[in-house]
Amino acid sequence: MSNKRLVIGTRSSQLALWQADYIAERLQKTYPDLIVEKQLMTTKGDKILDAPLAKIGGKGLFTKELETAMLAGEIDIAVHSLKDMPVEVPEGLIIGAVTQREDPGDVLVSPKYKLFDKLPVGAKVGTSSLRRKAQLLSVRPDLNICDLRGNVNTRLKKLVDEHFDGIVLAAAGLKRLGFSHMITDVIDPAICLPAVGQGALAVECRCNDTEVTDLIAFLNDDDTLACTKAERAFLRRVQGGCQVPVGVYGTMEQGRLQVEGIIASLDGRRIFRDCTVGEPAQAETLGQSLADKLLAAGGREVLMELGIDV
Repeated sequence: MSNKRLVIGTRSSQLALWQADYIAERLQKTYPDLIVEKQLMTTKGDKILDAPLAKIGGKGLFTKELETAMLAGEIDIAVHSLKDMPVEVPEGLIIGAVTQREDPGDVLVSPKYKLFDKLPVGAKVGTSSLRRKAQLLSVRPDLNICDLRGNVNTRLKKLVDEHFDGIVLAAAGLKRLGFSHMITDVIDPAICLPAVGQGALAVECRCNDTEVTDLIAFLNDDDTLACTKAERAFLRRVQGGCQVPVGVYGTMEQGRLQVEGIIASLDGRRIFRDCTVGEPAQAETLGQSLADKLLAAGGREVLMELGIDV
């Protein structure tokens, strides 16, 4: 970082820009003399829009280009949706801050039917997530769940253009972009656990850049950090990514960390679900032990059928 100037790397989608602007505003409010600039970049995940995320494969679909620029010294920090970040951060980089979580859940946008329970038999429902697909099919095996890619605006447009009866999105993205009024139903976590880190922002930086790590430390939210550490440890243990139908959600209750997770078959017919409670300081151990429990209960066979050896 040059003196009093910080460059934020960000994708150019409306939501990514909102996230970068949010971090920039907080930095400038805390450090009035700091000049914050944005550098817009395009990632592989932004370029390939005609295929499901699970079929594109690979890790870091929405982060790799930003991380390469950071390691080259072209940008100082990158702002990501934490759920887009692979559990293994490239050597030389760290997650320097995890912000307080926005609503972590999933929601339904269905102008015609409004509620998930009111969707008709065989309803066409759009989502880009195997996690959502498996969990929704476990309670509504009749649904016709179709792949839905693109940024928030694109998905809302496709809702109409492609005649979906409803689409399922992350609540956080809709709320951040001012689309709260589009939400017609909140999907209960008992039906669909969120993705790892959903609703939280991650600020990534170079691990040896102490000036920057000190600068962004105030952005950390301790409760969110503990919850997402457990979630990411769970995902690391099951070797999860876009190709794996797993969900995990950490919450803080009276100073204790509760972590709930699922491993599901793609068709939703087999779901292994459990939870554990412990101290926030043991977040990663809690996440890993919960994953081990679900793997032993039958999750390992489900993942092996998907070609994942855990």
